[in-house]
Amino acid sequence: MTGHIIVTDEEQTRTIAMRRPEKKNALTQEMLLAMGEAINSAQSNPAIRCLILTGRAGVFTVGVDIRDFLDAARAEPDPATPRGPIIFLQALVNNKKPLIAAVDGVAVGIGATMVLHCDYVLAGATASFSCPFVQFGLVPEGASSLLLPRMAGHQRAFAMLVMGRSMSAEDARGAGFVNVVVPTGHALNEARKAAREICALSPEAVASARRLLKLPTEDLLRRIGQEEHVFAERMRSADAVAAFENFLSRRKR
Repeated sequence: MTGHIIVTDEEQTRTIAMRRPEKKNALTQEMLLAMGEAINSAQSNPAIRCLILTGRAGVFTVGVDIRDFLDAARAEPDPATPRGPIIFLQALVNNKKPLIAAVDGVAVGIGATMVLHCDYVLAGATASFSCPFVQFGLVPEGASSLLLPRMAGHQRAFAMLVMGRSMSAEDARGAGFVNVVVPTGHALNEARKAAREICALSPEAVASARRLLKLPTEDLLRRIGQEEHVFAERMRSADAVAAFENFLSRRKR
């Protein structure tokens, strides 16, 4: 696996940590593929009862590396090869094991989207969630257009997914997609406690109850496909490419 994704198995729990601190855990295609593989390989491992997604260095992730977006926008389309984010998001949807997010710092774009797929979410007091897709000329992804309105209501979802407004940890708890707000720097430790609590329960009962709570897998995958069709078109649009180039030029100053 890429050195920017650290996977550790301990006490029946697999922890998948994003670690690219020099880029605020911006996700490359390789990182997304590695995370998807870490989730997929846990499915057939009976020793793994629970999964944790987390970041390092006081940040969850600022989302997909904008350089990767620009490279994809300039490349010839290849419908036969799904983008790394789609492979990762499909792994999240097909995952059958309890999934916990431990969020410290910012969760941007796909960083916020992946949290919506988690079963239990802990956020540090200074954590924040934002989806600036439209500001980059893009559209929501990863079934976020289905999940967030269901969790938080249309108006909150519109403010976040269309207007690009950020939610604080407390606002996200009020909106229903964060369970507990903990002191900054404590999210991962609290996530491990929650994982131990889940692992102490009957695995068969947990799996059955979780399946009843979740939206049907086929509905989520269908929405991901619908979003991806529009997303791929928008990613190559003139305003999206200009937004990517402008962002990268600002970073160089």
